[in-house]
Amino acid sequence: MPVPGPGYSITVRVEAPSSASAAGDLTSAVGRVGGVLTAFDVVESHPTSIVVDISANVLSANHAQDITEALDALPGVRVRKFSDRTFLIHLGGKIEVTPKVALRNRDDLSRAYTPGVARVCQAIAANPEDARRLTIKRNTVAVVTDGSAVLGLGNIGPAAALPVMEGKAALFKKFADVDAWPVCLDTQDTEEIISIVKALAPVYAGINLEDIAAPRCFEIEARLRELLDIPVFHDDQHGTAIVVVAALRNALRVVGKRIEDCKIVVSGTGAAGSAIIRLLLRKKPADIVAADIDGIVHSARGNLDDNLTQIAEATNKDNVSGTLHDALVGADVFIGVSAPNLFGAEQVATMNSDAVVFALANPDPEIDPLEAQRHAAVVATGRSDYPNQINNVLAFPGVFRGLLDAHARHIDDEMLLAAADAIADVVDGERLNASFIVPSVFDSAVAPAVAEAVKNAVRN
Repeated sequence: MPVPGPGYSITVRVEAPSSASAAGDLTSAVGRVGGVLTAFDVVESHPTSIVVDISANVLSANHAQDITEALDALPGVRVRKFSDRTFLIHLGGKIEVTPKVALRNRDDLSRAYTPGVARVCQAIAANPEDARRLTIKRNTVAVVTDGSAVLGLGNIGPAAALPVMEGKAALFKKFADVDAWPVCLDTQDTEEIISIVKALAPVYAGINLEDIAAPRCFEIEARLRELLDIPVFHDDQHGTAIVVVAALRNALRVVGKRIEDCKIVVSGTGAAGSAIIRLLLRKKPADIVAADIDGIVHSARGNLDDNLTQIAEATNKDNVSGTLHDALVGADVFIGVSAPNLFGAEQVATMNSDAVVFALANPDPEIDPLEAQRHAAVVATGRSDYPNQINNVLAFPGVFRGLLDAHARHIDDEMLLAAADAIADVVDGERLNASFIVPSVFDSAVAPAVAEAVKNAVRN
């Protein structure tokens, strides 16, 4: 049974009798219906009653209702109020703009704004490169989406995508002191998106494309890289690929295998899967076999689009066909960025000994991690409630910090590989084991290490 996590957390305010058993009765009621109690706070106390805030992690809206009903059913207990703690932190948004200079009097205004600002404008007009020195451009990134592939929610549109883009901007600031801003576009037309991003680019020193559906995202990124003199980074592609390559390097150290000897199976050929394959090919594995909803990708398979044609040409050296289950036979590594519950322990058993399984579909992975662990030596997921979380936040803040510090005008695979090596190197030999192949997202050493590696790659 899934374990409730902090992504769905509630607080219920209840009034209860002030008896010796009150606390036990309330906490037991939460536990009986599967809630995970995280806090119990008495907010009022009276001779015959107490008012308590009970916080718990739950699985769903229905589960939250079960908990409130279980509490309300206790003798003498009345539920006063119910709050969804996730919604509470989103009230009014999660980011803001704060001035960096004091505006205390007329003199301050005359320098920060008119008339003094006119001289700064003229300096930039005469030398546009000065915009990096004299404006927010030097430290600012646009987080651009069309809302067409948001998390696991699909095409929910730009307004519904905004909370995710705000969160992304908050992570940029928290982990790398990069000022990022959501740009949610009310269009899913490729040419319009390219035109809009090109037009707004003068404000920014980098573009982070986010949650744009494949295959449209491939053309948008490629065209913008040609048109702009600032780095364009599609996090769903390259952020994921960086962390996967870093994690795989360490996982293979744990099992004592060389990537040059490994057969790697990749499930999913969208944005993330395609980028993972491309970056892994730079590491020269023995073979990569890709699979999608129609089975193994091979050159003789019909109805291949441009992306699948490129994958077929670069992978599957023996041109095998069949299903994902067929591909797993004799594989050393599985990397999934696809769909939940595609195989079980019996398929992992057909892989080579000391297999590595990265089941990264979210929130439900391609295989239950506990099932995978029956036969695999190293297991990773995209979830925070299992060891070895493959999370893009290990990559993108430091990548952009390095790009901005180096005044980079583009991004290439050498920079991505440098970032991957930096993440892997944070896990030193003393800490490396089957349950710890990547650092925590809260490890303060990660972003500076990635930034320095990327900055050096830009300069080299």
